[in-house]
Amino acid sequence: MLRRLAVASIVFTAACAGQQKTESAENGGKPQSTEERVRIGNQPAFDVATCFPRDLKLPPSNQGVLVGAMLTARPVVLECLVSPKSRGTAEKTVVTVKTTVTDAGATHAVSGDANLTPEGQQCIQAAVDKLVKPQPLAKGAAPVESTATFEHDTTNSATVTFGMNDGSDFSGEVRLAQQGWCDCYAGYQASTPPVLTSKVTLTKGQATPEVTFDPSGSTEGDQLAACLKQKMLALPAKSSMDKLTYPHRFVHFNSSATQPADNLDPQLRFFQLEVVRNQRAADAAIAFGARAAAAEAFEAAVAKYNKTKDFKLLDQLTSTCNAMVDAAKGWVSALEAQKAVDQDSVTLVQQLKATDAEGWAPVETASQTALTNTQQDLATAQARVDADQKACPKVSYNPKKK
Repeated sequence: MLRRLAVASIVFTAACAGQQKTESAENGGKPQSTEERVRIGNQPAFDVATCFPRDLKLPPSNQGVLVGAMLTARPVVLECLVSPKSRGTAEKTVVTVKTTVTDAGATHAVSGDANLTPEGQQCIQAAVDKLVKPQPLAKGAAPVESTATFEHDTTNSATVTFGMNDGSDFSGEVRLAQQGWCDCYAGYQASTPPVLTSKVTLTKGQATPEVTFDPSGSTEGDQLAACLKQKMLALPAKSSMDKLTYPHRFVHFNSSATQPADNLDPQLRFFQLEVVRNQRAADAAIAFGARAAAAEAFEAAVAKYNKTKDFKLLDQLTSTCNAMVDAAKGWVSALEAQKAVDQDSVTLVQQLKATDAEGWAPVETASQTALTNTQQDLATAQARVDADQKACPKVSYNPKKK
């Protein structure tokens, strides 16, 4: 099951490729505006879940728990790599986090390829140290290790690059500052903010930009726009041109969303489902590990009882077995939640494929594979619940009548 977690990133990469093809086709042959001629960039999506990271209550440490726990940190790790200070000049950056848990506690060793800078390493180290806190092992237990790999690609991942032009540089400053504008997103901890479009004007000799926002279509969206506007006005601006006016588009995702993103267009809704799926996969891995830990506790109780035949241990047998069954049911629930997201993704991709069969066909294949894998894992978990229930001792405290 744990090896299948890689499918999520495969789906996301395929989707990015499809989206880029669609955007190129749509722009082909159209006259370019001023901002297109100067290539205004640096407006990648922002995952508001990085503002409100999950407060993990992890079960006893094992491989499943460590894999899932580190996967929950994916949004924050990738946010560290948005800044050009975190990356070198290569398109791809590969980061490895090795977690080691002993009876003394847990440590994370962050390393990367040659493209990961010291600033990037420090950002990721601080993030995983803060967010991923596995339980120490029992005294004398053998260490448990797990390695997580994160890949950032400037062609598919959220990226800021400075030095293109004044407009792109200001947009880059806005994007990097969003991580510090979390008060604006306080109302979106469980939902996905709308896409917002602003008009930015940079004037030569003026250190303050002019900013206006289009109506969002909702009171909450307009309130968010008003908050973001004040933040943007506080950023220093410069322009080598007499005046440059261009649109700055705020695209948002929320990995922690529990509500449907009906306010997004279909392509963006697919990406939103993907970031949520990563978190559902993390939940499933943690739940898998929780069931494994509960099974170990029950097996230890059985071994102790078989060795002593002490009837006083029957209560411990019963309680540890019930805990194992409950953990198995939690595993089932986590996989059911993941399956629901997988099914929504497949349905949406099939709709998108109708508009661009070539671009979305590989995404449909990857999405269907992810759904099939989850369905298989769910069947395994459901069978595990039945087996665990049958393993529990049938204890009766009522003497049989003669």
